[in-house]
Amino acid sequence: MALRPRVLPRLLLAAALLFPVGCRAEQGPPALSPPPPPDAPYPGQTSLMHWPVARPEPVTAARPVLAVALAARLGPAPGEASAAPPLRLRGNGGLLTLIDASGQRFQAPSLALHWRRELLPGPVTLRRRVLGPFASFESAEQAAGLWRSMGVAAVIARPRDWEVWAPAGAPDPAGLPEGLRLGSYERTVSERVGLELRRAQGAVPLAGPIRIEAPGGLLWDRGVYAGPFQLLSDAHGGWSLVEQVPLERYLEGVVPHEIGAGVPAAALEAQAVLARTWAVRNQHRFVADGYHLCADTQCQVYSDPRDAGAAVRQAIAATRLAVLVGADGPIHAIYHASNGGISAAYQEAWNGPPVPYLNSFPDGPAPFQARFPVPLAAAALPTLLRDGQAAWGADHPVFRWQRRLTAAQIAAALGPERGVGRPTALKVLARGPSGRVLALEVQGTAGRTVLRLDAIRRTLRTLPSTLFTLRPEGEGSWQLTGGGFGHGAGLSQQGAIDLAGRGWSARRILAHYYPGTSLQPLGAGGDSP
Repeated sequence: MALRPRVLPRLLLAAALLFPVGCRAEQGPPALSPPPPPDAPYPGQTSLMHWPVARPEPVTAARPVLAVALAARLGPAPGEASAAPPLRLRGNGGLLTLIDASGQRFQAPSLALHWRRELLPGPVTLRRRVLGPFASFESAEQAAGLWRSMGVAAVIARPRDWEVWAPAGAPDPAGLPEGLRLGSYERTVSERVGLELRRAQGAVPLAGPIRIEAPGGLLWDRGVYAGPFQLLSDAHGGWSLVEQVPLERYLEGVVPHEIGAGVPAAALEAQAVLARTWAVRNQHRFVADGYHLCADTQCQVYSDPRDAGAAVRQAIAATRLAVLVGADGPIHAIYHASNGGISAAYQEAWNGPPVPYLNSFPDGPAPFQARFPVPLAAAALPTLLRDGQAAWGADHPVFRWQRRLTAAQIAAALGPERGVGRPTALKVLARGPSGRVLALEVQGTAGRTVLRLDAIRRTLRTLPSTLFTLRPEGEGSWQLTGGGFGHGAGLSQQGAIDLAGRGWSARRILAHYYPGTSLQPLGAGGDSP
């Protein structure tokens, strides 16, 4: 969200006074879209919902470039800036070139950027309503839709867990799912944390966004990245190191880390299509912070692109700029490690309406499908978990699993805010068509709570999936027998590897897991929904 009209000119004036103009950069930062419009004018609102950021340019067929944060939430609190260790950037041979927003330009093999306490022209109050936390972006997005349907400019953010933010005067959203907390945040600040270079003649303040060019690559977290890069201030008052990476190069850093480099070619090609489609579809994931995607498991794992061998590069080249498209453009190209023999429907993992190409089905040959039709009967689930080895991908190491949960483990996972006390009973309240647990009740000495959908695994993190049976094992202990690893919707990576080994093509594998979709060039079905 943008600063309100009376605040923005003062901050711009402060920036002009703080940051002297040096020599103009030969190539400045890439153009960014204008900041979002000001906060909606709710009665009595005189503050910001969050620090304003510029939106990244959209990923399109004409400009297939992603803004990926290699690191986020960088920087100390302003009062701790002087004692905080600097942000160190090192080139992989050759010079790094730093160009700040005022045109100052510096070159060196490595750069130590020190944190700087910056006073604002006047106090700024950050005020917002906060809904959450959510176990996933998908669930946060569904909840944000409740506010947006009322005309509220809701924003999805991730300070630690996923949250939905709305202006302080926004009305309560209607139809909130059970267990969600609606709170408020308010803080008045008079300073922010900035960056500076320290030279022999004194400190040189740097104006953001800061562009960094690394012809030989940038060394970061045991990897080498080609860039170019930007240091951007975020919605929380910190900074992010963001790489502007072409979409096809991004896949070189994703595909081998998501499915492995040694799998059959058709599985690699299917994974390349899905990783590309997912990135395009989810490019709004971190717009609140000024970039498209993160580099960890909250997005797709993006690591050193040099890890892509010849087979991975060939799979990417063979599917160049191809995406899976449905009625609303690029699809929800979700995938997971193993579905345990039965695929999950979208609504078994997240809040939201059904998705036509993400349905539950037995994932195996015809005799297996006939034996375990969906909706899976309650009596069939133990049988599936006991002897479902005919399914595709049954050689995954977590195709079948067992876990033991104790009252102490559950209490620690829930935390005191749930008000359950010492857990005394676990009860499955509802299952989906694939047999996955939709609602798990925890009863305790002080109350009860219900974990639903993706919140089950987010809370009880030792569970590989929600496809499990449950039985007591003495006082304060429960035995869980389950199958699969991940949410279970969309492509099962181990299933795809199995099918590719049986001679299936990438197109056939994708049609199997996403029926009714089509493979098209980026932009042919719309760049994003």
